[in-house]
Amino acid sequence: MTNTSSNPYESDALVAQYLAFHFGETFFDVPNYPEACARICYEVSGNTPRTRALDLGCSVGRTSFELARWFQHVDGIDFSARFISAAAELQERGKIRYHVPTEGELGDYFIADTTEIGLDDIDTNRIRFTQGDACNLKPIYNDYDLVFAGNLIDRLNNPAQFLGMIHERIRPGGILVITSPYTWLEEYTPRENWLGGIRENGEAVDTHTGLQRTLSKHFEEVRPPFDIPFVIRETARKYQHTVAQCTIWQRKA
Repeated sequence: MTNTSSNPYESDALVAQYLAFHFGETFFDVPNYPEACARICYEVSGNTPRTRALDLGCSVGRTSFELARWFQHVDGIDFSARFISAAAELQERGKIRYHVPTEGELGDYFIADTTEIGLDDIDTNRIRFTQGDACNLKPIYNDYDLVFAGNLIDRLNNPAQFLGMIHERIRPGGILVITSPYTWLEEYTPRENWLGGIRENGEAVDTHTGLQRTLSKHFEEVRPPFDIPFVIRETARKYQHTVAQCTIWQRKA
């Protein structure tokens, strides 16, 4: 492992926080979220080929690693080059050391170790991590049996644009899995581009309704939405406890 003076993951607080979220311990009896999402992707893809999967907004990569258990090829894409760098390092070396604050200037060091969490039996050559923009994907990202957009849509500048074109990347009959806590914030998404959490002519429109409107032309919703909780540790005594909604869509033939 690189020493502390040259290891960027020990000084990058956000990357370290997400390494802990993906590869660290769980809290308050809430299961590991990226792993749980991958398991859902596996379960809902049982009637389709498992040749190619796309993990959009892959962060530091845990879901991509898990998907490689079942899919022959997995593309993990994130807008953050820092996240992709950490995922690629884990793919190459299997370990990353990172620092998590406990209080004030104090903190603890941890190691994200793919072997310790049972990922050592996965052929990591099946995964390709790339920095990229979900709203402007290169043509090579196509023909997927499954696309997972994890906690992504409420962080896009134009989520409707993304949802309006994602069918082009999925084979007929392929699956789109979307998770999001629907935390609409103007720092990420202009208010006029929010899919839900808005009023139209005085009527409340929630994000699930917005998704149905946007996706119904090319997708069929194949099961009712359901919740997946997750916990992100900030310090020893401060945690984000959030509930994402998961929706499952199948591209029409």
